[in-house]
Amino acid sequence: MIKMLVVDDEFDVEQLFSQRFRREIREGAVRIKFAFNGEDALQYLRTLDPFDLVLVLSDINMPGMTGLELLKIIKQEFPSLKVVMVTAYGDENNFQNAKSIGASDFVTKPVDFSILKEKIQLLAAS
Repeated sequence: MIKMLVVDDEFDVEQLFSQRFRREIREGAVRIKFAFNGEDALQYLRTLDPFDLVLVLSDINMPGMTGLELLKIIKQEFPSLKVVMVTAYGDENNFQNAKSIGASDFVTKPVDFSILKEKIQLLAAS
C-alpha cells in the first residue's frame, strides 16, 4: 500500500485527489491523508509511529509556511521521505530551488494524474 500526504491550501484538492485515486483507494492500494498548510503537515508527520508514510505531495505556493520551507524541514527531520513538489507555476527558479533542497520530483498544475500516478509508483518502489 502506498500511503501519502497531500499538502495544499486549496480545499478542493481533497475531493480532486479522492476522485482521481478512487479505484486505488477502494482497492486498498493507496491511502491519502490531507493537510491544508505546512504546520498541519508537520504536526501529522511528527505523530506517525511507526513512520510508514511513503511520500508527500506538497504545493509550493501556500500562505504562511511555503512548500519550499516545508520541504526544508521535512528533509531535516525525515531525510528519507520522498517529497514531490506541486505548483501552478512551471518556473525554473522554483524547480531548481525544490531540487536543491531535496525534492524527489516536481509536477505542475493542472496535474496530469496519469503521469503523477506513474511517478508515485516509481518513487514508492525506490
